[in-house]
Amino acid sequence: MHPCQVPTGETVDLNQIPTRDEVIFPISKDEGKKLFEEMLEEIDELQTRLYAEGKHRLLVVFQAMDCGGKDGTIRNVFNPMDPQGIRAVSFKRPSSEELAHDYLWRVHEHVPGNGETVIFNRSHYEDIVAVRVREIFLESRWSKRYDHIVNFEKMLADEGTKIVKIFLHISKDEQKQRLQDRLDEKDKNWKFNPGDLEDRALWPKFMTAYSDVISKTSTAQNPWHVVPADRKWYRNLIVASIVIEALTSLDMKYPPVDFDPESIVIE
Repeated sequence: MHPCQVPTGETVDLNQIPTRDEVIFPISKDEGKKLFEEMLEEIDELQTRLYAEGKHRLLVVFQAMDCGGKDGTIRNVFNPMDPQGIRAVSFKRPSSEELAHDYLWRVHEHVPGNGETVIFNRSHYEDIVAVRVREIFLESRWSKRYDHIVNFEKMLADEGTKIVKIFLHISKDEQKQRLQDRLDEKDKNWKFNPGDLEDRALWPKFMTAYSDVISKTSTAQNPWHVVPADRKWYRNLIVASIVIEALTSLDMKYPPVDFDPESIVIE
């Protein structure tokens, strides 16, 4: 089991889980960057095998507080993958059409097909966490969604989808610094959303909501991973190791060919 994996049935309190770590990779930043490049090569080869075999599906779900590093992680870890076999989906505020359906309707159409890797930048978990913290619906409605999602993910997994769920765990102090960077650096101004400050004021409620959702939806088949994410280079290493572990577990093989490559001469 990966060190960041949440065991089934464990009650999670994010306030008690460190946002920095020195144990999983006890190396320097320079050593980490070198190791990360090696990991990217392995991810590239594994994803090529996934795409070529056309049998398995990989769904990677990212959740985090604002400035948690979802975009940066996706850009850094998945950049080597073949564009033909990978898609990233970002779930924003639901449209009027989406609101006219059940909350999983807009999610299901984006899950991966055979040979595909799909990354969710935010996900169906917003429909528990966000609506709970912002008090959009009553508890009698959102509390039923834990079971809905567990069953939805079980169906996907039973049908051949490998699901990797990652919560990028940053501290409130680190979020403050990253928000300030967006104000101080002109090329980052566009990233700043004043609405993020409203959510920041609700930090304790978000921590409680995320702790509950991770506790109640981390299953043996589809576990959560809580990744210490205050240091970006270290975060990337851990996420890469989780992805490698997930892809390796699929025991993928390149498809056989019905000809002898050595007998073919190209003139």
